[in-house]
Amino acid sequence: MSDPAYLSLEKLRLSYGSTVAVESLDLTIGKGELVALLGPSGCGKTTTMRAIAGLLAPAGGTIRLDGADITRVAANRRQIGLVFQSYALFPHLTVFDNVAFGLRLKGLKGDGLRAKVEAGLASVGLSAYAARKPPELSGGQQQRVALARSMVMEPKVLLLDEPLSNLDARLRLDMRTELQRVQAETGVTMIFVTHDQAEALALADRIVVMREGRIEQIGTPEEIYNSPASRFVADFVGFENIYAIRDGALHGPKGVVPASGDLPPGAVGLAFRPRHVALGSGPLAGIVRGVSFAGGTREYVLEAPFGTVKAEADASLKAYGLGDTVAFDLPVARAARLERD
Repeated sequence: MSDPAYLSLEKLRLSYGSTVAVESLDLTIGKGELVALLGPSGCGKTTTMRAIAGLLAPAGGTIRLDGADITRVAANRRQIGLVFQSYALFPHLTVFDNVAFGLRLKGLKGDGLRAKVEAGLASVGLSAYAARKPPELSGGQQQRVALARSMVMEPKVLLLDEPLSNLDARLRLDMRTELQRVQAETGVTMIFVTHDQAEALALADRIVVMREGRIEQIGTPEEIYNSPASRFVADFVGFENIYAIRDGALHGPKGVVPASGDLPPGAVGLAFRPRHVALGSGPLAGIVRGVSFAGGTREYVLEAPFGTVKAEADASLKAYGLGDTVAFDLPVARAARLERD
């Protein structure tokens, strides 16, 4: 990575009238990075993206791109591409003309225009669809047209707003691969907004988890997945059993959790994924209140004295039924340590 601060947000404050959406955000993104802004609705991720694009004027702070202050630069002069969640294609124009639209506004004509558009369509595998119109395309193909339209403008940064949310599960997997390929081949700095943790984990070099207008944690997918820093991040990335440490003991909603192992010093809590729960043996017991088959695994909801426990076991192992009492354990060594509540 040639420049760790290719794009930087410094003390960024964003608001809608008297409502503050982002309080004071500091973030640096390197040239060629693929970064995800991850969080629930209302956390400020889309608002931050709109400010980077120039669609929302900051109430305070600075946005710098490639060494230049662009905080007050008009959106059409920022060299930033934006792919909308809705794709925003012109339904009456062909694929070729949709991709050519921005280039024509810049005054490009003739063979130069054709060469750029054809290269853009080739880069997303749509050369054979140039004469079609958006209603004649699948959702995944429309997404690729929107991507090509932005990429032919040679942006310094490409922003994508929930880029895969309108696609079915199979197409989402295909488009993940497509986005990674385009980003790797072009080297464009890419930022995408999503509420889907699986999408962020699969695509991003780094993930920025946001909550209520501030950054909760920044890290690689592995860091976010394995070592969430707070209860909020742990819950958001799938740790369904989260317990607080108070007075030297682990506490659940209904009482003390007798987990196996020494509690880590300085931690404020522990988080266990369902697969971290050891089923079938151990000092604890719970009554099965829910069970579901999930292909390679079975997922259980257990009623324990200290509260509900979510557990997961390989489907090849013994199956438990509703009402069964099951022995289990919560090994501290398997848990993620939480540094903030």
